[in-house]
Amino acid sequence: MPSHLSADRPAAQPPGRGSVEELISQTRRLKGEVDAVRRDAQGDGADPRGRWQRALYDLALHQLDDLDQHLAQLREGPPAPPTPDTDGDGVPGPALTGGALLSRVGSAEWNLLTDEAVWSGELYEILGRDPAAPALTLDELPSLVLEEDRPRLTAMVTDCLVDARPIDGEFRVRAGGEVRAVHMMGEPVLAADGSAAAMWAVLRDVSALRRSRQAVGETRDALHRRDRARTDRRAQTGHRTGVELQEAVLPPWHGFLRLPHRGPRSLDVAAHHLPAATGSPIGGDWCDTLELPDGQTLLSVGDLTGHGPAVASGTAMLLGALRGMALAGTGPDRLMTLLNQLLDGGAQPGLGSAVCCRYRPGDRTLTWAQAGHPAPLLFRDGTGRRLTPPDGVLLGATAGAVYGQAEERLREGDLLVLHTDGLAPGHGGTPAARRLLDLAPQLTGARTAQDCVRLLVAEFDETARTDDACVLVARVTS
Repeated sequence: MPSHLSADRPAAQPPGRGSVEELISQTRRLKGEVDAVRRDAQGDGADPRGRWQRALYDLALHQLDDLDQHLAQLREGPPAPPTPDTDGDGVPGPALTGGALLSRVGSAEWNLLTDEAVWSGELYEILGRDPAAPALTLDELPSLVLEEDRPRLTAMVTDCLVDARPIDGEFRVRAGGEVRAVHMMGEPVLAADGSAAAMWAVLRDVSALRRSRQAVGETRDALHRRDRARTDRRAQTGHRTGVELQEAVLPPWHGFLRLPHRGPRSLDVAAHHLPAATGSPIGGDWCDTLELPDGQTLLSVGDLTGHGPAVASGTAMLLGALRGMALAGTGPDRLMTLLNQLLDGGAQPGLGSAVCCRYRPGDRTLTWAQAGHPAPLLFRDGTGRRLTPPDGVLLGATAGAVYGQAEERLREGDLLVLHTDGLAPGHGGTPAARRLLDLAPQLTGARTAQDCVRLLVAEFDETARTDDACVLVARVTS
């Protein structure tokens, strides 16, 4: 049907027959090629990706079928008026019998001055109307539409007739025992005074197209769900592997770590590992204490950057090297230098931070070094302070880095707290250190190192923690 912008404007001439024939040939050639590819792509129906691909092929073929039919109608010209009764006996003629739609595109025109309506035969088929029945007027048309879609149709028609807006929308009808989706495009026919004298529309049954798109959407969603499930399973497997590795080769962080004493008790030590929020990958934090052959005590905390089983394995390697070198008598500054070489020259270079302390009970001297890590905190007489750190860059950051060493003379009753920077939210260890120093009265008033750790676990039990954290407390007892 011509697109009338005014009642007295002549209709545009259709394109030449030769050009339409060429378009029809191209469309059918493309349709055959798509169908051949679709057949070659047939596979296991249980594969979500394969179902998604076949649904897209089917959708493309539906659209090419529609294009072929539309071009054929364009070639044949406007359809003849419907002939519902060809032999006078009240039985529809051959053109309108049969179970399938001959075309999924129909047209209509409503004359607002005479209240007459003219429908094409295809529109009767689309809307499930008896071709012998009169065409419905615009006021009667909503009776065919599902109740929930009637306001949409009414709004489209009103906007077209009152504001001269083109119609371009969809609604659903119940026809032939099924619900069909109908796409409607139309424009008003304007009288000389600019008012709407009539309205024309082209209506298309897009039910198959919508079903095909729904199938594409459903198979795509199923594919996404499968991929997400695989990703989740891999993440859970990786997390479980990391936890098992951590528990197998690292100190027992999930309980309170206590130092076994073989000689006179001069240092009371306890530590705890605070895991990240549920579902977060396992991190590279560690805390450790070790009695050395010369009677001194090794205290260390650290953090290897990254998450997952590989980081847990790297942490185990780093901690094993630290313990072995400490047992051999290596001092904290030299320990940091060797650990830096180990990380920098490894097959998989990484970055880490650490604090390593040796406590000599004979004169209560703490010798320590650090590699880009928060300094230990010293609590005495109800107050706390941060020890002045010696020079030291992150482990693995610079080849040949030199690390300084510092000494601190402790007193009986002093409390030393070492921690990793994941203890409190924020950049680096500053937020954690500030909160720890605020707890000085409670910490110095606690009876044992384990009581101090319980206090810190309660204080820093962050439900939204994004990283693991460790805290180690050592109290000078004699």
